[in-house]
Amino acid sequence: MSRPKCLVVDDEPIILELSAQTLSPMNIDCVGVGTYTDACEQLKTQTFDLCLTDMHLPDGNGIDLVNLIQREYSNIPVAVITAFGSVESAVQALKAGAFDFVTKPVDIKELRNLVATALKLAEKHEESFSSLVGESTAIQALRVKIAKLARSQAPVYIRGESGVGKEVVARLLHAQGARASKPFVPVNCGAIPTELMESEFFGHKKGSFTGATADKQGLFQIAQGGTLFLDEVADLPLHMQVKLLRVIQEKQMRPVGATKEIPVDVRILSATHRDLADLVKQGKFRQDLFYRINVIELHVPPLRERTQDIPLLVERILQKLTEGNGNAKLRLSANAMAFLQSYHFPGNVRELENILERAMTLCDDNVIQIDDLQLPKLEEASNNHDEYTEDDLLSIATLEENSAGLDPLLEDLERDKIMKALEKTKGNKTRAARLLGISFGALRYRLTKFKLHSNSEQNE
Repeated sequence: MSRPKCLVVDDEPIILELSAQTLSPMNIDCVGVGTYTDACEQLKTQTFDLCLTDMHLPDGNGIDLVNLIQREYSNIPVAVITAFGSVESAVQALKAGAFDFVTKPVDIKELRNLVATALKLAEKHEESFSSLVGESTAIQALRVKIAKLARSQAPVYIRGESGVGKEVVARLLHAQGARASKPFVPVNCGAIPTELMESEFFGHKKGSFTGATADKQGLFQIAQGGTLFLDEVADLPLHMQVKLLRVIQEKQMRPVGATKEIPVDVRILSATHRDLADLVKQGKFRQDLFYRINVIELHVPPLRERTQDIPLLVERILQKLTEGNGNAKLRLSANAMAFLQSYHFPGNVRELENILERAMTLCDDNVIQIDDLQLPKLEEASNNHDEYTEDDLLSIATLEENSAGLDPLLEDLERDKIMKALEKTKGNKTRAARLLGISFGALRYRLTKFKLHSNSEQNE
């Protein structure tokens, strides 16, 4: 098996020499060049497993090289060498797709760790996406983004409503990356008492405060080499935000009561259901910390934007609920499934899990009916003249079955057909439903799903 090969791009001979001396004991061949042009020539003529480039080159800059490699040699992890304290340059490189960065003066141990982590990407096998259930366009796009971001060491801010599965996404980013063999440490920032927060994150030395009867490792130490997932990061108090920012920037931390700092090698993933940008404007979240943890933002869609995934989610959840308890296989009636697909789900996937767990205990003959779901909407519908009839629900179920997996183009055609029917009937939904050959309830369901509203809501 041939030795891995690294391309080093820097116009300082001492950096090229240091890189060669550092990588040689790791059985890595090092090819050093001093310009962007020479780097491009080497990439055309040789195969590399890794690239290290300085940010400032005589005929270009490191970002140009990062962009080139992302575009034409995307299988090569590229890290940038930045000036000490140049946070803006490092963030710019990570946003462009750099795997990681190292600062000058280059620390040999840090460089070796970076190179070893980067080379693991070539050995990493594709992890299963089985925990991210669904085949909708939104979920497929999310899978593509996760696969791409897993190759980076950049901090990722996972944005989404409560219950959408932000921790599932964080675990996938870890599992598909080079740090998969190291710990994944999730922490709910809102669940740690303020007075214990510094000790929990950074650890403490024996005797550093009352009750510190022994040395204790902090979350950063436990996650060393792996990933630290900061869930509900918006709940961090301001004094901890300052300390966290410094650890992220300097890659060092000091346990409570310690006299020396220790190196930190973790990837930071963070999430919250709150609007961090708005909290920054209110002065409740530090802008500089937001800038560092939000290098890359990943949005997890709410369940109401991917209703076609509900049957797959239901199947997976019911399978998990009945696993190992000897129960016969549970299923939903067509009416119950249709109703679920018309429900708004403010609590997203977590709410769906709770609904099904409750329905499992209420249903008869292992078939979950509408009444077993006990959705708030059912109680509200009893006083609403728009209540779904059984025929309406069957029509909705038929529509969903026939339209499962439709691409956006076909959905656009369906939307257009409904709008034309409403125009012909001057907004009369009853007549429009008759014209379309579906029940009134099924049409109303479609109007809600596509966010369409007729001009004459009173004309039923």
